[in-house]
Amino acid sequence: MESACYIQSHPYAGNLQGADIYRTSTLSSPAAPRTPKPDMTRAPQQPTCKIITDPCTGRTYSKGRLLGKGGFARCYEMTEISTNKIYAVKVIPHSRVAKPHQREKIVNEIELHRDLSHKHVVKFSHYFEDAENIYIFLEICSRKSLAHIWKARHTLLEPEVRYYLKQIISGLKYLHLKGILHRDLKLGNFFINENMELKVGDFGLAARLEPLEQRKKTICGTPNYLAPEVLYRQGHGPESDVWSLGCVMYTLLCGTPPFETSDLKETYRCIKQVKFTLPACLSSAARHLIVGILKRSPSERLTLDQILEHEFFTKGYTPDKLPPSSCVMVPDLHPPNPARSLFTKVAKSLFGKNKSKAKKAPSEEKEEISKLVTGLVKTSICRQLSYKTVDGNEVAPVAGLALTASSSPVEALTEEASGKSVSRSIRGSLVGSSDAFEDCVTASGVMETALDVLKNCLSSMPKEEGKPTCLARHEPFVWVSKWVDYSNKYGFGYQLSNRSIGVLFNNGTHMVLPANHRNVHYNLTNSRHFVFPTSAVPEQLQGQMSILQYFASYMEKNLMKGGDLPCQEEGTKPLLLLLQWVKTEHALLMLFNNGTLQVNFYNDHTKLILCKPQDSYLLTYINRDRNSQTFLLSSLAETGCSADMLHRLKYAVKLLQQKAAC
Repeated sequence: MESACYIQSHPYAGNLQGADIYRTSTLSSPAAPRTPKPDMTRAPQQPTCKIITDPCTGRTYSKGRLLGKGGFARCYEMTEISTNKIYAVKVIPHSRVAKPHQREKIVNEIELHRDLSHKHVVKFSHYFEDAENIYIFLEICSRKSLAHIWKARHTLLEPEVRYYLKQIISGLKYLHLKGILHRDLKLGNFFINENMELKVGDFGLAARLEPLEQRKKTICGTPNYLAPEVLYRQGHGPESDVWSLGCVMYTLLCGTPPFETSDLKETYRCIKQVKFTLPACLSSAARHLIVGILKRSPSERLTLDQILEHEFFTKGYTPDKLPPSSCVMVPDLHPPNPARSLFTKVAKSLFGKNKSKAKKAPSEEKEEISKLVTGLVKTSICRQLSYKTVDGNEVAPVAGLALTASSSPVEALTEEASGKSVSRSIRGSLVGSSDAFEDCVTASGVMETALDVLKNCLSSMPKEEGKPTCLARHEPFVWVSKWVDYSNKYGFGYQLSNRSIGVLFNNGTHMVLPANHRNVHYNLTNSRHFVFPTSAVPEQLQGQMSILQYFASYMEKNLMKGGDLPCQEEGTKPLLLLLQWVKTEHALLMLFNNGTLQVNFYNDHTKLILCKPQDSYLLTYINRDRNSQTFLLSSLAETGCSADMLHRLKYAVKLLQQKAAC
């Protein structure tokens, strides 16, 4: 019996997720239950437009979508009608604050927040109340919060964590300087605006800093982030916020809060005893900093200034800005170093638009390729992380796989990164290199084309539900039958219907192993690729080769084929490459260099595949029973389709529009 669910890895091993699994899989889920995925079969609810009027000024606001909800309030997007300015508005019903002490909390929140002005603190605009509610108008943060990013990504890279922590500390130093304790620092209270800037928000539990003997002894905050002195009813101080900051850092790097258990009493016991485990995948600097923050005694904890002076920040790369895509997928981060300069220089000479038309000598070109591959391996994210299985055990070499000088893929990469000479050049094993795709297909190009095609189809469809005729026979095409997301360590792996295996690594390179296993294809870009015999993969690429085989073995043993479409035999067509993948709360979207678009929905394992094997676009729908139907897209435009299929098409278009706008 197969199980349709996420695979959640051991919290110390990374995030390994697959499309469809057998229930007999040996991989285990974490103790904490995951939120069920929304039912994608239901039609989306249409928000009702409600006009809110400020009784004092007469200004009117259009109430929009729900952004979030808490104990007392709900937060909505609201637009001021006269100016079109958008706010995030906290709406508190009077019925929820009827008692004096409840009303006092809201007044305290407003009094503390209204005078704050800092780049990394959510801006307070104004407030008013009517007969039904109190309305607090705040700065809108369109990219939601770190909690949403964590939910999509599970773990972040150390450069990303430094990027966010520096902004949190900046905002927190400002608050403490103003004599304000936040008292509820957690992922959900760090908001991200359109420019990927972090803002500390939600001052519902904030309080003025009081002398030690006058501090309130109330236990308040979020259980996983509470400091020991709070549980011991010694009151909150600035050090309590620092403790929560350490828990946030741990959660972003490791995937779960440091003291999380399935039982709240046990969590509190672990906090009081400062009992937590540091996974091997953390760098020594990160481990040292976390230990320095999570001290039982507040006086022994690092201060905010000491945290910024720690080697985790001073010796580690922090990007100036993160791309919006990092909200849902691992970003391609390149610290300024000689290897990156080499990559840029050689990449321009090989692939640049203005490259010289004069052909280089084969020996000269191969030498440049060798240097480029070495540079790529040195900057590979893979080498920075320990190689663990999902249950936390060390990985033994895959049967039949021989590593040249190491017993694990990471050791092979680390050896190269440590400065040892490369004993064997790429030149000795190169079968061939070719311009596989002369037009240099880009993900954005494929996305725009797919968006135009689907929008045109939907705009032409009749409003009533249709019953189109599916094709009994059609040109065969290649699609993704299995996938594995291990992007917080290595990359995204996938098996195609022609039985070939591909990995899009975190550093942007591809490696593809065809079904016959004779040769390995290695792609630096989608416009040029190199081919090696599987028996003679260059030493610099052995680590990535091992990871590819690990993915292949995992998918073969644990994942089911995602539908009943026939497995097309491998042919002589150009190599199929994954250009981009995007995960949302509902679905996984994949774009390929031949123009194929595939969208897999988590909740019921339905799938949409748009492709153009010949002159006409085909749309394939795989239903929840894994049965497939393929239609001419032009016939769908004329006759319409089922409600289920239409709902998924509209979602795919919406997703493409959102990504195209980023």
